[in-house]
Amino acid sequence: MQVLTITGGSLYTNCYMVWGEGDKCVLIDPGFDGGQILEQVRTRGKQVEAILLTHGHFDHVGGVKAIATETGCKVYIHKADMALPQRLTLGTVPYTDNYEEGDTLTLAGLTIQVLHTPGHTPGGVCLLCGDYLFSGDTLFAGTCGRTDLPGSSYKDMWASLARLAALEQDLKVLPGHGEDSTLSFEKKTNPYLQGAR
Repeated sequence: MQVLTITGGSLYTNCYMVWGEGDKCVLIDPGFDGGQILEQVRTRGKQVEAILLTHGHFDHVGGVKAIATETGCKVYIHKADMALPQRLTLGTVPYTDNYEEGDTLTLAGLTIQVLHTPGHTPGGVCLLCGDYLFSGDTLFAGTCGRTDLPGSSYKDMWASLARLAALEQDLKVLPGHGEDSTLSFEKKTNPYLQGAR
Protein backbone atom coordinates (compact mmCIF):
# COMPACT_ATOMS: atom_id res chain seq x y z
CA MET A 1 0.00 0.00 0.00
CA GLN A 2 1.25 3.45 -0.92
CA VAL A 3 -0.05 6.85 0.12
CA LEU A 4 0.66 10.24 -1.43
CA THR A 5 -0.47 13.37 0.41
CA ILE A 6 -1.50 16.27 -1.83
CA THR A 7 -2.26 19.47 0.11
CA GLY A 8 -4.02 22.48 -1.36
CA GLY A 9 -6.91 24.92 -1.31
CA SER A 10 -7.58 27.90 0.90
CA LEU A 11 -7.87 25.73 4.02
CA TYR A 12 -4.87 23.53 3.18
CA THR A 13 -6.88 20.35 2.87
CA ASN A 14 -5.04 17.03 2.71
CA CYS A 15 -6.12 14.90 -0.24
CA TYR A 16 -4.77 11.37 -0.18
CA MET A 17 -3.98 9.27 -3.22
CA VAL A 18 -3.89 5.64 -2.09
CA TRP A 19 -3.11 2.49 -4.06
CA GLY A 20 -2.08 -1.13 -3.78
CA GLU A 21 -1.21 -3.51 -6.60
CA GLY A 22 -2.20 -2.63 -10.15
CA ASP A 23 -2.92 0.59 -11.99
CA LYS A 24 -5.92 1.81 -9.96
CA CYS A 25 -5.99 4.27 -7.08
CA VAL A 26 -8.53 5.92 -4.80
CA LEU A 27 -8.63 9.57 -3.84
CA ILE A 28 -9.71 10.55 -0.35
CA ASP A 29 -11.12 14.08 0.05
CA PRO A 30 -10.07 15.81 -3.19
CA GLY A 31 -11.17 19.20 -1.88
CA PHE A 32 -9.51 21.60 -4.28
CA ASP A 33 -8.27 21.94 -7.88
CA GLY A 34 -9.19 18.66 -9.56
CA GLY A 35 -6.70 19.25 -12.37
CA GLN A 36 -3.83 19.57 -9.91
CA ILE A 37 -4.82 16.32 -8.23
CA LEU A 38 -5.28 14.44 -11.51
CA GLU A 39 -1.82 15.55 -12.63
CA GLN A 40 -0.37 13.74 -9.61
CA VAL A 41 -2.41 10.66 -10.53
CA ARG A 42 -1.22 10.72 -14.16
CA THR A 43 2.40 11.27 -13.14
CA ARG A 44 2.27 7.97 -11.27
CA GLY A 45 0.60 6.10 -14.12
CA LYS A 46 -2.61 5.42 -12.19
CA GLN A 47 -6.33 5.61 -12.89
CA VAL A 48 -8.88 6.80 -10.35
CA GLU A 49 -11.24 3.97 -9.43
CA ALA A 50 -13.15 5.86 -6.75
CA ILE A 51 -13.33 9.00 -4.65
CA LEU A 52 -13.92 8.40 -0.94
CA LEU A 53 -15.18 11.33 1.11
CA THR A 54 -14.82 11.60 4.88
CA HIS A 55 -17.55 14.26 4.87
CA GLY A 56 -19.30 16.72 2.59
CA HIS A 57 -17.85 20.15 3.42
CA PHE A 58 -16.69 22.27 0.48
CA ASP A 59 -13.02 22.07 1.39
CA HIS A 60 -13.17 18.26 1.06
CA VAL A 61 -15.37 17.97 -2.04
CA GLY A 62 -14.25 20.93 -4.16
CA GLY A 63 -12.40 18.85 -6.75
CA VAL A 64 -14.89 16.00 -6.95
CA LYS A 65 -16.97 17.19 -9.89
CA ALA A 66 -14.00 17.82 -12.19
CA ILE A 67 -12.34 14.51 -11.30
CA ALA A 68 -15.53 12.44 -11.56
CA THR A 69 -16.45 14.07 -14.87
CA GLU A 70 -13.07 13.33 -16.41
CA THR A 71 -12.59 9.81 -15.03
CA GLY A 72 -16.13 8.47 -14.59
CA CYS A 73 -15.14 7.13 -11.16
CA LYS A 74 -17.54 6.33 -8.35
CA VAL A 75 -17.95 8.88 -5.53
CA TYR A 76 -18.70 7.56 -2.04
CA ILE A 77 -20.09 9.49 0.93
CA HIS A 78 -22.13 8.61 4.00
CA LYS A 79 -25.79 9.25 3.20
CA ALA A 80 -26.26 11.52 6.24
CA ASP A 81 -24.03 14.13 4.60
CA MET A 82 -26.01 14.27 1.37
CA ALA A 83 -28.45 16.65 3.08
CA LEU A 84 -25.86 19.23 4.16
CA PRO A 85 -26.86 22.80 3.25
CA GLN A 86 -25.37 23.98 -0.05
CA ARG A 87 -23.65 26.88 1.70
CA LEU A 88 -21.41 24.23 3.31
CA THR A 89 -20.85 22.22 0.12
CA LEU A 90 -20.73 25.22 -2.26
CA GLY A 91 -22.75 23.44 -4.91
CA THR A 92 -24.01 20.09 -6.05
CA VAL A 93 -21.59 17.17 -5.79
CA PRO A 94 -22.00 14.11 -8.06
CA TYR A 95 -22.25 11.44 -5.38
CA THR A 96 -22.86 8.01 -6.87
CA ASP A 97 -22.64 5.63 -3.88
CA ASN A 98 -23.33 5.70 -0.14
CA TYR A 99 -21.40 3.82 2.46
CA GLU A 100 -22.47 2.93 5.97
CA GLU A 101 -20.94 2.00 9.28
CA GLY A 102 -19.08 -1.29 8.99
CA ASP A 103 -18.96 -1.40 5.20
CA THR A 104 -15.84 -2.89 3.68
CA LEU A 105 -14.77 -1.70 0.24
CA THR A 106 -12.36 -3.49 -2.07
CA LEU A 107 -10.86 -0.87 -4.36
CA ALA A 108 -7.48 -0.29 -6.04
CA GLY A 109 -6.09 -3.50 -4.55
CA LEU A 110 -7.00 -2.32 -1.03
CA THR A 111 -9.47 -3.30 1.67
CA ILE A 112 -11.00 -0.23 3.29
CA GLN A 113 -13.28 -0.31 6.33
CA VAL A 114 -15.78 2.49 7.00
CA LEU A 115 -16.15 3.81 10.56
CA HIS A 116 -19.07 6.21 11.01
CA THR A 117 -17.73 9.01 13.22
CA PRO A 118 -20.32 11.81 13.34
CA GLY A 119 -19.73 15.05 15.18
CA HIS A 120 -18.13 17.45 12.74
CA THR A 121 -20.91 16.47 10.32
CA PRO A 122 -23.76 13.94 10.69
CA GLY A 123 -22.19 11.65 8.08
CA GLY A 124 -18.55 12.02 9.01
CA VAL A 125 -16.49 8.85 8.59
CA CYS A 126 -12.98 7.65 9.21
CA LEU A 127 -11.51 5.17 6.76
CA LEU A 128 -9.36 2.32 8.05
CA CYS A 129 -6.97 0.77 5.55
CA GLY A 130 -4.17 -1.46 6.75
CA ASP A 131 -2.29 0.46 9.42
CA TYR A 132 -3.66 3.82 8.28
CA LEU A 133 -6.59 5.77 9.67
CA PHE A 134 -7.82 8.52 7.35
CA SER A 135 -9.54 10.61 9.99
CA GLY A 136 -11.02 13.49 7.98
CA ASP A 137 -12.07 16.29 10.31
CA THR A 138 -12.82 14.00 13.24
CA LEU A 139 -9.32 13.70 14.66
CA PHE A 140 -6.34 15.99 14.08
CA ALA A 141 -2.86 16.01 15.57
CA GLY A 142 -3.44 17.50 19.01
CA THR A 143 -7.09 18.40 18.56
CA CYS A 144 -10.41 17.43 16.93
CA GLY A 145 -12.90 18.81 14.43
CA ARG A 146 -15.22 21.77 14.98
CA THR A 147 -18.70 21.20 16.36
CA ASP A 148 -20.11 24.72 15.94
CA LEU A 149 -21.29 24.36 12.33
CA PRO A 150 -24.77 23.45 11.04
CA GLY A 151 -25.18 19.70 11.44
CA SER A 152 -22.33 19.41 13.93
CA SER A 153 -22.81 17.78 17.33
CA TYR A 154 -20.57 18.08 20.37
CA LYS A 155 -22.16 14.98 21.89
CA ASP A 156 -21.62 12.91 18.74
CA MET A 157 -18.02 14.11 18.46
CA TRP A 158 -17.21 12.90 21.97
CA ALA A 159 -18.74 9.50 21.20
CA SER A 160 -16.74 9.26 17.97
CA LEU A 161 -13.50 10.23 19.72
CA ALA A 162 -14.19 7.64 22.41
CA ARG A 163 -14.60 5.05 19.69
CA LEU A 164 -11.25 5.96 18.13
CA ALA A 165 -9.57 5.95 21.54
CA ALA A 166 -10.80 2.38 22.04
CA LEU A 167 -9.09 1.08 18.90
CA GLU A 168 -6.32 -1.24 20.02
CA GLN A 169 -3.99 -1.21 17.04
CA ASP A 170 -1.47 1.59 16.64
CA LEU A 171 -2.46 3.36 13.46
CA LYS A 172 -0.89 6.13 11.46
CA VAL A 173 -3.42 8.98 11.59
CA LEU A 174 -3.79 10.94 8.36
CA PRO A 175 -6.16 13.88 9.02
CA GLY A 176 -8.07 16.20 6.74
CA HIS A 177 -5.81 19.12 7.67
CA GLY A 178 -2.40 19.50 9.27
CA GLU A 179 0.34 17.06 10.11
CA ASP A 180 -0.01 13.32 10.40
CA SER A 181 0.35 11.52 13.72
CA THR A 182 -0.14 8.12 15.30
CA LEU A 183 -3.06 6.92 17.34
CA SER A 184 -0.79 5.93 20.23
CA PHE A 185 0.70 9.43 20.37
CA GLU A 186 -2.72 11.06 20.25
CA LYS A 187 -3.95 8.82 23.07
CA LYS A 188 -1.06 10.06 25.21
CA THR A 189 -1.11 13.74 24.30
CA ASN A 190 -4.39 14.84 22.69
CA PRO A 191 -6.65 16.27 25.39
CA TYR A 192 -9.78 15.69 23.32
CA LEU A 193 -9.01 12.04 22.75
CA GLN A 194 -8.04 11.60 26.41
CA GLY A 195 -11.19 13.34 27.61
CA ALA A 196 -13.44 11.16 25.51
CA ARG A 197 -12.15 7.90 26.95
